[in-house]
Amino acid sequence: TVLMCRGKAMQDFQGPDCRFVNFKKGEAVYVYYKLIGKSTELWAGSVGSDFGYFPKDLLEINHNYSNEELELPTDVSILFVCL
Repeated sequence: TVLMCRGKAMQDFQGPDCRFVNFKKGEAVYVYYKLIGKSTELWAGSVGSDFGYFPKDLLEINHNYSNEELELPTDVSILFVCL
């Protein structure tokens, strides 16, 4: 897994289930995957020790780590289930 970029949350986000990462406005969010296909509005990343999906529109990118973008088809990337 390659860290793609870091951004700042522009507003609070509370995900609908455990596959999503929650954050507060101003928190640093680290992006590892950009999803393609049906869920192009979602990226996957971490906030602290929590990992999950979040709407890309809520993130203001302030640092790029990699010029290579890793894009995953949404039907492959959303494999884990909330227990």
